[in-house]
Amino acid sequence: MADKHILVVEDEEDILALIHYNLTREGFRVSCATSGEEALKMAEGDPPDLVILDLMLPGIDGLEVCRRLKTGKQENKSAVIMVTAKGEEADVVTGLELGADDYVTKPFSPRILLARVRTALRRNETVPEVDENDVIHVDDLVIHPGRNEVLAAGEPVDLTYTEFRVLHFLAGRPGWVFTRYQIVNAVRGDDYSVTDRAVDVQIVGLRKKLGPYGKYIETVRGVGYRFKD
Repeated sequence: MADKHILVVEDEEDILALIHYNLTREGFRVSCATSGEEALKMAEGDPPDLVILDLMLPGIDGLEVCRRLKTGKQENKSAVIMVTAKGEEADVVTGLELGADDYVTKPFSPRILLARVRTALRRNETVPEVDENDVIHVDDLVIHPGRNEVLAAGEPVDLTYTEFRVLHFLAGRPGWVFTRYQIVNAVRGDDYSVTDRAVDVQIVGLRKKLGPYGKYIETVRGVGYRFKD
């Protein structure tokens, strides 16, 4: 993980120097930008694995940078950790809905930032591909993508299209933990309005309809969901 490339976008020199020092000390390759425009150019020329992004930037602000990173050529490949000031709760919510992976609030502990960097990088690793035609068998639960059908102990389970897609996505990658954004993006595409509530509602519905098989969908507190391995 130490060979990962991290882009730090921060216009306050002392904070930029602090983040740069702690990341390079851990072996990360670090690039720095002091404006949104500069950050976008750097991200296009040398795509980072992760962006540490201050929201209050001159020119193009952090939210717009996040939006462009998540909808441009590097869509969903660069994890984003927002750096915010106290009282910016509305911006944090907007940033998460745009696809940011996490946030830290100023002032922050370098140790906490490093821990969140490692967590975000792990989450953003390549998701294993699943053949869309493969039938998934988990005990007496059968998920048939070709028929858009789920059988539990031989009995059909009536799922909505979105519920089926969420179940197929998770069950096809057992043990992998996915954020709510990753789930919605995989199921509905990046143009779908992403909210924590949207995913949670689908999961609640799935668990209820699956009955005893709903236990396979596990909540990973502070991260998202996974299908039990």
